[in-house]
Amino acid sequence: MRAGILTPSARIKIRELLKPDHSALLKYPENPLLDPDPLICSITFGMAHCGGLPVSGDWLWKVLAVAFVLSATGCASTTKLPPEPEHIDSSALPPADLALNIPGLGPCTDNPDRTLHLDSTQPVVVLVHGCLASAGGFRSLAQVFAFHGQQSVCFSYDDRDSLTDSATQLVTALDELAGHLQSRQMVVIGHSQGGLVARNALTAERKQPLAAELDLRLVSISTPFAGIAAADHCASTLARTISLGLTVPICKLISGDKWYEITSASDFIRTPGNLSGQVEDFIKIATDERDSCRRYNDAGRCIEDDYVFSIEEQYYPAVDNSPRVIPVEVKAGHAAIVGKGGTTPDKLIAILQELRILRATPPAQAGALDTLLGMLYRGD
Repeated sequence: MRAGILTPSARIKIRELLKPDHSALLKYPENPLLDPDPLICSITFGMAHCGGLPVSGDWLWKVLAVAFVLSATGCASTTKLPPEPEHIDSSALPPADLALNIPGLGPCTDNPDRTLHLDSTQPVVVLVHGCLASAGGFRSLAQVFAFHGQQSVCFSYDDRDSLTDSATQLVTALDELAGHLQSRQMVVIGHSQGGLVARNALTAERKQPLAAELDLRLVSISTPFAGIAAADHCASTLARTISLGLTVPICKLISGDKWYEITSASDFIRTPGNLSGQVEDFIKIATDERDSCRRYNDAGRCIEDDYVFSIEEQYYPAVDNSPRVIPVEVKAGHAAIVGKGGTTPDKLIAILQELRILRATPPAQAGALDTLLGMLYRGD
């Protein structure tokens, strides 16, 4: 859902919650906290903000009700994806010589069995999901890696936790995993909020840096390194003053402990730190999500867009200016780029193969790969 813009269904719900007695409060743009849009609420990462909160108790409860409607619509999706409990087909992978149980790491499925079966001599790809997602959301992409003989694991975390805390959990998990591996090669891939967590985990200045000696490659996809524009009201001193401090508990209630970190005013965004010396390169994939669509009705009309972050939200000089950054910009929807919503992630696969993250597909296996992609993503 586009930051700052609500889907028609969300707009209808808000109008129902606010009418009849408070709807007039949405019509006064001279209030410095009101957006020009007649509906002044916007959401990203499950966050709602309503400009110009009057301090009357009745209005506050109305705003809270709106907040719950919006938080239920999700972060990069209007609904939480169904679980993916199926196992990964490992027939193309080398035989495993390890069976590990590491907190935070597991197979890229939603199966309750979180045991990892890995070949200690082979590199590992670590996938980090975004908000309102899970390890199972990467099952299809993990299967694509497995098809090419590459083993992967998924990092699971509470997407309402502090991003710094989640990054620390990732560091701990990577250190423990590395202690069992003979191979020193590892790739960490984060989508959306997962990119913020992954990059922070691999910075040199953090209090708990990665201890294991590894040869790392980092990939971020559709990540808002400049902070989330729609969340900036939560960091506004003016909004906090006028609301008698109520913006803080409301923002925290809706987004959790990360509520301030995702704003452009936070130290998490402003001082992202330098990449650890163990990181060989950082492939930073930005998505131009304008005019994208996630879901169509039977008449072919778009009923849910796939716009979450603007290009501007995905670029930040303190991140981009590193000599190890390999910038890639692609025209793709926020969810479509990773293959959600029935879309085959052809662009992502091409980028990952060109940059040697995903192995090249042998010509003799091209047909088999197309069949697999159709089964995984298009339901063929």
